[in-house]
Amino acid sequence: MATPVASPRDVQLTATAPDSSQAAPKNALWPFIIITITYLLFTVTDGAVRMLVLLHAYTKGFTAMEVSVMFALYELCGAGTNLAAGVVGAKWGIRVTLIAGLLMQIVGLSALYAWNDKWSKLDAIVYVTFAQALCGVAKDLVKLGGKTVTKLITPEEKQEQLFRLVSGLTGYKNSLKGVGYFLGAALLDVSYELAIHVNVALIVVALPFAFFGLTTELGKVASQNVSLESVFKQKPNINWLSLARLFLFGSRDLWFEVPLPFYLRAADGLNWPRTAVGAVLAGYIILYGQVQSFAPNLVLMPLKQSPPNKFVCVLWNLLLAAVPLVLGVGIWAVSREHEGSSNTDNTHTHKVIILSFGVVLFAFIFAINSAVHSYLIVRYADGNKVAMNVGFYYMANAFGRLFGTILSGALYSYVSNDVDVSLSVCFFVSVLFVCLSAAAAWYIEDDEGGLRWGKNVSCLGAEPWRVVDATSKLDQASVRGEEGLGKTEEVPLRK
Repeated sequence: MATPVASPRDVQLTATAPDSSQAAPKNALWPFIIITITYLLFTVTDGAVRMLVLLHAYTKGFTAMEVSVMFALYELCGAGTNLAAGVVGAKWGIRVTLIAGLLMQIVGLSALYAWNDKWSKLDAIVYVTFAQALCGVAKDLVKLGGKTVTKLITPEEKQEQLFRLVSGLTGYKNSLKGVGYFLGAALLDVSYELAIHVNVALIVVALPFAFFGLTTELGKVASQNVSLESVFKQKPNINWLSLARLFLFGSRDLWFEVPLPFYLRAADGLNWPRTAVGAVLAGYIILYGQVQSFAPNLVLMPLKQSPPNKFVCVLWNLLLAAVPLVLGVGIWAVSREHEGSSNTDNTHTHKVIILSFGVVLFAFIFAINSAVHSYLIVRYADGNKVAMNVGFYYMANAFGRLFGTILSGALYSYVSNDVDVSLSVCFFVSVLFVCLSAAAAWYIEDDEGGLRWGKNVSCLGAEPWRVVDATSKLDQASVRGEEGLGKTEEVPLRK
């Protein structure tokens, strides 16, 4: 008798079996393909609108704090949306959240057409803040589908495959967000309106995929399990990981989202043009995305840290903390050393070298941290409540970005009139946030496997690699032996 196979278009366990078992693997990937296409197209616009608002506001004379306020509701509404989207996705399916997010992005982008240079600063801040709030809601409605579908299509026992799938999707998403950063900056040099036209067009292209390509059942759970109260009743591991995520992303946005582009554009900073600033931020996001995509194969597998546990998470957090420390000390030291010097070209060159090296290194290590986090939340999530678990986790992510963005604007604007000092302070506070992220991750209950650094270094309960490797080979040989025995038994006897 053939073993029933779950329906590909409805990934729930209650689905009916398809006619052909060979068709199942193909069709089971259909939701993943559709959501990936939609998610990636949306992500380009998410990066572009950030650059569009930031650089346009800088040109109009808005301060770092004022721009941070413009992005505040974007992050705050994203946090609230993650909670609501987790419930909505679980109750009505991922298709509903995906389509709602795409439509909301069109509304948010279209609202920016009305931004009038004749408005007062206060009017502009209020209006753009609410337009960005719509984009923040849209982002997290769409993100929910991109993050949950990987869990829904991957068998529970295939954790290595799940890690690669999550890392790949998240990495390519971030790379395309980097493309969006550059696209937004480049189109803004041509025309503000053209930049909005192109982004709206990308969402219009994505809509049919979500509308016609997904079933209404994808991601639903039993109605009795769905309530806003249940979203806050998370397992301890998800709570600690969410707190670690909050501080991790806060550490990046403390200097990346507002202070760095302002410093690059400032006359007493590096005084770069808009396209150069867009290219730098895009390069960071693209590098970050690509490292995240290949983190399992590129770094963690050679180090025998795949699939990762909490110790891997803490280790890479601590490695990350060293980077903003070096950046802060470096920028501060160069500015003090050349204070009052007439050789500004030499000072400028030293700053570029320090920032280039530090930002690239931060992108690399941060990407590994993010890949580990993205895998762990999907691993710890309950199969029947994955939308709510992931929604809660990304609520923490949004709050981290909110705290980082607002705090960075305040630090950069008010700590000092010297932009070198202001940027250095942002880096120093970033170090504190990374350490707090590591501390939160330490309380996760996931000690199995210990910690390794390659074949020869192991600690925290990790067995020597030669023992693990020998056990794995014995298991494989046993499986091959059982398969061979089964085949032998199937050979018909001669008469």
